[in-house]
Amino acid sequence: MARRRSSTGSSRGKRGGRVRYAVVGLGHIAQAAVLPAFRHARNSELVALVSDDARKLEVLRKRYRVKHACSYEDLDSLLSSGEIDAVYIALPNHLHRDFTERAARAGVHILCEKPMAVTARDCEAMIRAARSNRVKLMIAYRLHFERANLEAVKIARSGRLGELRFFSSDFSMQVSEDNIRLERRKGGGPIYDIGVYCINAARYLMGEEPVAVSAVATRSADPRFKEVDETMIGTMRFRDERLASFTCSFGAADRSTFTLTGTKGSITLDPAYEYAEGLAYVLKVGESERKKRFAKSDQFAPELVYFSDCIRRNRDPEPSGEEGLADLRIIEAMLRSQRTGRWVSLPKATRKRRPTLRQEKRRPAVPREPRLVHAESASQ
Repeated sequence: MARRRSSTGSSRGKRGGRVRYAVVGLGHIAQAAVLPAFRHARNSELVALVSDDARKLEVLRKRYRVKHACSYEDLDSLLSSGEIDAVYIALPNHLHRDFTERAARAGVHILCEKPMAVTARDCEAMIRAARSNRVKLMIAYRLHFERANLEAVKIARSGRLGELRFFSSDFSMQVSEDNIRLERRKGGGPIYDIGVYCINAARYLMGEEPVAVSAVATRSADPRFKEVDETMIGTMRFRDERLASFTCSFGAADRSTFTLTGTKGSITLDPAYEYAEGLAYVLKVGESERKKRFAKSDQFAPELVYFSDCIRRNRDPEPSGEEGLADLRIIEAMLRSQRTGRWVSLPKATRKRRPTLRQEKRRPAVPREPRLVHAESASQ
């Protein structure tokens, strides 16, 4: 592979052509959702796979007819080759910063899975790397493009619920004992993996940033939870004494729901955060009740389509690195509250950009989950 380093990030993914991607990390989410999504993202092309598992590279390269495949050690050569415009980082949380910085230095755009990183300091470093190298950085908040959640945002903004008063959410699953989500040093734990969905939803539904947070966590005698919490309950206080609370757990039955309640009505999404099934909501205003279901769709292709369009048109993406940083600041404050048993105040913050229905993109569902290669879902 000939080596050619792009002089600036702005030369990557010029307007008109398809944006060429390398998927870095071939675990469950990459194999089950990201790789199949390229079929439904016509402005995006899968051209490279990166993993240290030779079997994965062999099988998946043939399955998706991918031009390049390499190990993590050889990634820098791939990044500087001129063969790719962007990376989709689907690695464990603690590796996001390093691989983002490596891509940015090579002038390659970055679409990074959430949570953005393990610490706010890492997030800030990722943002600096992208800015200084003039590349785009987007965090893979797939629900920012999903219609059920975006309709809930529109309803919240419309005033139909009256004055917003509180948000509540439950997100839980049973995690298998050998899953990476149970390793503290790799950014494991329910607050990082699934609590981030609840935090993000509360922020986009309330339309603002919390001013203080608190959290408590528990661990049962289950040996799975030697390193990370089993269950955490987090609370966020917004201005005008509005509240958002959520429970996230790795030791409970599958649950994925939120309710936003105002002075006149409420909207409940159940399921709210899933990608392997269709979502649904119930809207109650006064005596009226409306139910709406959404067929299963590909929630990952819209991310690719949108990010590729940002690259081609030189537009800053929403959700950006700043969106990922906002959630990590809240997570760190909640972990501090858990240790101290006290509310933790947050510095005043504003976000000018929030997801709206204008961002909604729908693509057909992947017919069935592909056969996985040396990878398992969290609950297997």
